[in-house]
Amino acid sequence: MTLRESAFLFGCEGEELVGLIAVPADDVEMSAVGVLVVVGGPQYRVGSHRQFVLLSRFLAEKGIPCMRFDYRGMGDASGTPRVFEEVDDDLKAAMDEFFRQVPSLKKVVIWGLCDGASAACLYARHESRVAGLVLLNPWVKTDAGVARTFLKHYYLRRLFDPSFWKKLFSGRVSIGKSAGELVGAAKLARGTAPVEPENVSLPERMGAALSSGAVPFVFFLSRRDFVAREFEDVAGRVPTWQQLLKRDSCFGIQHFEADHTFSTTKAKADVACATLEQVRLFARWQGDLL
Repeated sequence: MTLRESAFLFGCEGEELVGLIAVPADDVEMSAVGVLVVVGGPQYRVGSHRQFVLLSRFLAEKGIPCMRFDYRGMGDASGTPRVFEEVDDDLKAAMDEFFRQVPSLKKVVIWGLCDGASAACLYARHESRVAGLVLLNPWVKTDAGVARTFLKHYYLRRLFDPSFWKKLFSGRVSIGKSAGELVGAAKLARGTAPVEPENVSLPERMGAALSSGAVPFVFFLSRRDFVAREFEDVAGRVPTWQQLLKRDSCFGIQHFEADHTFSTTKAKADVACATLEQVRLFARWQGDLL
């Protein structure tokens, strides 16, 4: 193998976190830019379908050190589980440890999936050591946003699906129940039904966090994922996000034929290759750090 892996414990607010780093073998030139994988919950450092393991090893074999870790309360880390909006201390502790373990690092690209991407958005503005953000299917959930997504990508599609009408006329679909669900979704989408206050401002807070920093970013979105569809709705509808996508620091949106967790072998390989290329682009954008 052209890489070396090491496991270790490191501290965060009195708790022990578990980290693993993959680095190039001694005969492979190491990049000055590493990748820190931020998991989406509830997950741990391996990732769905071993995605984070495979990504980490792939990058290391290409010369890019990669660290993955467990938040407090997740995987093998001690402490109480916490939501993605409460992991800034965990991310800072991981960044500190990454630089301690790999002293040659100059910058780090944060790679996050789902609410791991959301956590990265909220954290990066405080961190001068971040070279860029790779944000996969970011979690921007609000009740109204979910309703809009389902109206557009589920209910509308069902109306043009012959199997739906076959089930309807055969009595296997309840007209009353389906109509009730549709009306409820429409009310939420218009904002006339109550929504949870803590979720209403999440897209705005994420957009404001990215806007307030100078960190470049890119979005990797799955074509077969409602979370990605909701994000696209936000990006196309919310003024803050519309402006963000026009910035020089935005490296655009890349789409993948994949589900939410990129579960197929091809999807994982495509994301790994795209990540490698993006890290190199961020490094050049930051001043040719590779």
